[in-house]
Amino acid sequence: MSRPLLIAALLACTCTAFAQSPEHSSPSADNARHAAALRACGDCGTVQGVHQEKRKGSGGAVGVVGGAVVGGLLGNQIGGGTGKTLATVGGAVAGGYAGNEVQKHVTSKNVWVTKVRMKDGSIHSFEQEAKPSWAAGSVVRVEGHTLRKL
Repeated sequence: MSRPLLIAALLACTCTAFAQSPEHSSPSADNARHAAALRACGDCGTVQGVHQEKRKGSGGAVGVVGGAVVGGLLGNQIGGGTGKTLATVGGAVAGGYAGNEVQKHVTSKNVWVTKVRMKDGSIHSFEQEAKPSWAAGSVVRVEGHTLRKL
């Protein structure tokens, strides 16, 4: 066999093997694999979309009490007599509300929301704090309140 013919044969074999490898499969092969996975799995669905949302944190006693103390101290600096008492109470109430809102902002977090279309056509949302490894079109298995990529 001539050298150029041997090189051409090796190149053809390599290209055929590369084209048939799972990492380089065609979109139609991926769609067929996803469809087969969905048929075989009762708790599986197709990811419709993934996006990040910010969730407001919860307030609490620390924010309310801290804000009330600061607001009361500031209110106490205003006026005299009965006005001073009213300003102190008003400052404490306003400070308590403001402190609670500040605590909610400080304890807020970002979550990843994944929308999944199940076999029956229903769409369910799942939240997690870590960025998911799947994207729209991926097939995932529902395990309780979490998802696992197939």
